[in-house]
Amino acid sequence: MIRLVIADDHAIVRSGLKQLFALNADIEISGEAENSEQLLDCLQRSAVDLVLLDLNMPGLGGCETISRIRREFPTLPVLVLSMHNELQIVSLALKAGANGYLTKDSDPEMLMAAIRRVAEGQRFIDPKLAEKIVFADEVEAAKKPHEKLSAREFQILELLASGKGINEISQELAISNKTVSTYKSRLCEKLQIKNTAELIRYYDAQIWQP
Repeated sequence: MIRLVIADDHAIVRSGLKQLFALNADIEISGEAENSEQLLDCLQRSAVDLVLLDLNMPGLGGCETISRIRREFPTLPVLVLSMHNELQIVSLALKAGANGYLTKDSDPEMLMAAIRRVAEGQRFIDPKLAEKIVFADEVEAAKKPHEKLSAREFQILELLASGKGINEISQELAISNKTVSTYKSRLCEKLQIKNTAELIRYYDAQIWQP
């Protein structure tokens, strides 16, 4: 028997999930919560094998809620069921300690499979998201160093490559000399170069087009 808590601020969603779980003899609802405070209180009072968590609830943010659960209930599995399929959000939830991630447009059969797998101590990622994550890693790895720079870093790279010094860039961007120097050091580290001369050569060889 898998005892789970449904944490979602939408009553209709909680009701639909309870109807689905009622059709499965190995699922028991230990409680439900519509915000993070109710969830943490429920976990203190009830015997629970798994938390089914929506990320968008009042109170603590979804990732902070996961972190709290990790600190207070280190072995309790957390399966995220969210409307969000953005890789950044998925990654943050997993880094916070979620054991699985599923989107709300998934089939009921996949949800049940995810619950059972996560409750057994395994991990489960929506196959569509897993594929995106794999290819995102490949794309990121294939990028040239300057393609991984932030917009501000690239802007300062262009200004340095144009021959402008720290003071000129500081005045043009209305930021401190120290901030510009920090960006320059970060550029040298990311581009694996040692000084402005090498930075200019890199820019001319890799980026500049006549």
